[in-house]
This record gives sequence, structure tokens and C-alpha cells, in this order.
Amino acid sequence: MTEKERDAILDEIVRRELDMFLATPNEGGPAECQQRPEVFKLMRLMTHSAHDNAFLESYLQDLKDAERTGRNFMVEKYARMDNLIPPLNETPLLDEIAKAETNWLDEAAKMHPDIIKRDGSDKFRHYLRCELETLSDKSLELYGEEIKLARDQNKNLALKRHNWLAAKLGRPPLK
Repeated sequence: MTEKERDAILDEIVRRELDMFLATPNEGGPAECQQRPEVFKLMRLMTHSAHDNAFLESYLQDLKDAERTGRNFMVEKYARMDNLIPPLNETPLLDEIAKAETNWLDEAAKMHPDIIKRDGSDKFRHYLRCELETLSDKSLELYGEEIKLARDQNKNLALKRHNWLAAKLGRPPLK
């Protein structure tokens, strides 16, 4: 896949996510974050920047399938976060991925406390796990493979994401 093709997939993923996000009801009207779509898009591009092409293609298909069947991943994620609906998936991969990503974020925050803030709570892990529940089994398996490969290569995907953002903002990479 060329870089141009990858960018097109990333853009389509984020466009579809934004559509779902903007369609998510919120008590008291639109949330502040829903009124800042450019920030949402940048943060979601950052999130997906660390994924490989196989995962991105699978996740894009998940989004298309969801739209076709009337699902909204953002509604489901937030409903799961608030325990309003039962778990969407129970695979052990959910906790494995969420734990790895949380550990990488904690490690990155220790290395760069001036840039990456962590409050020591379990909010990020809970948020990510609820988001992961919306993925297909195929996408989860591909994500699990990414985690294993990153561990084997001693890479930190949180740092990779922050370096992507730094480059986007014209800043030097994190070490």
C-alpha cells in the first residue's frame, strides 16, 4: 500500500468516526468536544497512526459494516463506559491490548512528563477497553498481533503516536 493509499484509508476512517461522534446524543446538548471536529480528527488520526495497514483495512470494514447495520460505535463505546449496556465482547484480547497500551502510555509519560500527562487513574484503560469492544474479532486479532510485534521489537506505540503528532505540529520527535 502506498502512503497516499494509507492516508486515504486513514481519512475515510476518521470521517466515518466523526460522523458517528457527531451523531452521538449528549445530555444537555452537544458536548464541547463535539463542537471541535478538527481536534477530534487530529486526535483520531494520531490514534490510528500507529496501526499497520492490515488493521486499518479491517477497521474500515468494521465501520462500513456498522453503518450498514445501523450501529454507531461512539454511542456503544460511551454506553459501555457508563455501564448502560452489557459488554459487547468478552475476549481476553480486550484486556491484553488495553493493558499493553496503558503500560506504554505510562512509560511514555514517565519519559516525557512535560508533554504526556497521566493522572494515575484507570480512565484511559477503561475508555480504550470500551472502544475495543466495538471492533470485530478480526480487527481485535490484528490489533493483538500488532501488540505482540511491538513488544517483540521493543517498541512503544504510545511514543509512536506522540511522535506522529509532533511531526504534524512541526515539533522535534520524542526520544
